[in-house]
Amino acid sequence: MKRVIVDYSKLTINILNILIEKYPDGYDHTDIIKFKNSKAETISAVEVRTDDTIYLVKISSQLEKTMEDYLDDDTSFNSTNSDYF
Repeated sequence: MKRVIVDYSKLTINILNILIEKYPDGYDHTDIIKFKNSKAETISAVEVRTDDTIYLVKISSQLEKTMEDYLDDDTSFNSTNSDYF
């Protein structure tokens, strides 16, 4: 299984849909995974899975806002990364 770390700037509509499906009411501290990256920085992320990939989506205030806005209006997400899949 492939593992991918996704930053907010690389978020696609497909990953956002998976996030919304898994965390319709948002995520809490029990959903957060913390790890050190190659630069020894602590990263906080939430996990979502597809059939062949595990995504760790980095947590940020922008991610939370995007999820909230998308729940309110599913045309609000504008990504230049929609061709990721």
